[in-house]
Amino acid sequence: MSEPASLSTSSQDTSSHFVGLLRIDHVGIAVPDLDAAIAFYEGTFGMTCTHTETNEEQGVREAMLQVGPDPAGGAVQLLAPLRADSPIGRFLERSGPGMQQMAYTVADIDATCAALRERGVRLLYDAPKRGTANSRINFVHPKDAGGVLVELVEPGTGH
Repeated sequence: MSEPASLSTSSQDTSSHFVGLLRIDHVGIAVPDLDAAIAFYEGTFGMTCTHTETNEEQGVREAMLQVGPDPAGGAVQLLAPLRADSPIGRFLERSGPGMQQMAYTVADIDATCAALRERGVRLLYDAPKRGTANSRINFVHPKDAGGVLVELVEPGTGH
């Protein structure tokens, strides 16, 4: 059985395929209790909580944790629901705690979204929404990304 076009690999020049992904931004993990999860990741893995916030629109309380000593390295995002009917609340009900999404940094989310749409990839939002620390975000539908919810993150100014 062949792979879906969105997951196939090729030995061709990849510059024509570039859609703006710059690096892994973070891995999002759904948790039922944000404070307990922060304590676990700091105490067990030595991560440092660098940012917390509540995003009413997304129905989530979240924390970003730095992995390792380099602030430019990847991060872990802990996501706790504000309400049972929020996306994270529904995820926890359906799947329990665990990895919820893989996020990539992009320089220009509008251009990246346009390039993906041209390739037939579905995005969850018509227009980017506000994410952590005033970033702009959108998501690739998991059915178009091998079952993985992919988040696209254009960092907010000053980050």
